[in-house]
Amino acid sequence: MLRLPSFEYLAPKTLAEATSMMSDHGPEAMYVAGGTDLYPNMKRRQFEPKALIGLRGIPAMHGLSNGGGLVIGGGLTLSQVSTHPQVIEKYPALARASGLVSSPPLRNMGTIGGNLCIDTRCTYYNQTYHWRKSLGFCLKKDGDTCWVALSSPRCMAVSSSDCAPVAIALGAQVRLVGPQGERMIPAQALYHDDGLQYLDKAPDEILVSIHLPALEGWRMTYLKLRRRGSIDFPILGVAVALKLEGDGVCSDARIVLGAVASRPVVADAAARLLVGNEITPELIEAAAEAAYKPAKPLDNTDMALGYRKKMVKVYVTRALSEVARP
Repeated sequence: MLRLPSFEYLAPKTLAEATSMMSDHGPEAMYVAGGTDLYPNMKRRQFEPKALIGLRGIPAMHGLSNGGGLVIGGGLTLSQVSTHPQVIEKYPALARASGLVSSPPLRNMGTIGGNLCIDTRCTYYNQTYHWRKSLGFCLKKDGDTCWVALSSPRCMAVSSSDCAPVAIALGAQVRLVGPQGERMIPAQALYHDDGLQYLDKAPDEILVSIHLPALEGWRMTYLKLRRRGSIDFPILGVAVALKLEGDGVCSDARIVLGAVASRPVVADAAARLLVGNEITPELIEAAAEAAYKPAKPLDNTDMALGYRKKMVKVYVTRALSEVARP
């Protein structure tokens, strides 16, 4: 049985108190909300903090309010987001993505902020300490070799967030608060194409809220590929958002792929094909082909990489067909 290492648990009541605690403890501390990803990683000794700063008791993390669009607290659980009437009505793709994460017990604990910041995953990394030691530690933790691509100068671990592709497709922004103050950045700018340094978020910053713009007239969806219908991380996620005018012509489009790289992949070329045109089966096929090209899955998650690559075309076709359906 894997056991958690010893650590000190701190329970701040405000953001200021939380960031002050982080300043006091420095790199030996980490923030924790639901802990559904952090605690298993600690059991495998992938993270070894001496102190955890809990965010569950901070009211500013748990609100949901209208503000031109919708402001969702980063501490809301995935279950709360997936079942909230306003999210379901205005941002159904986000409700669906939140409801597809893992299993009900974990959605009751895991938070949307945590899912947006979830650690990148890899077959050679998400193993026990002794497994990794026997192989030789990888570039992401304790070693200097990426076992996925031996000559790679960077970590190739995969972004496995369900909510991240949707947040990008919907043009969301995230509010980050740390000891140095706060800042707002586009969700797309939150991610780096590096499995090790995968977030543009300092370790001492907290993702406090997600700010969604008003999207009147938009249609959206999210589709997820995984081996089992629950529990599993995505081996492909497809987020699609289209704005269709009264004559059926697409005036704006966004297609974002998850779990095919170290960050969500924005399929700009595919989206551009749709803009200014009526969505026909032939156009959907062309857009799916264009989205297929930038997807470069590697042999470091479940199922064969060739199959996962082919499924990009299939799932983009399904997502566009669903959204464009009269």
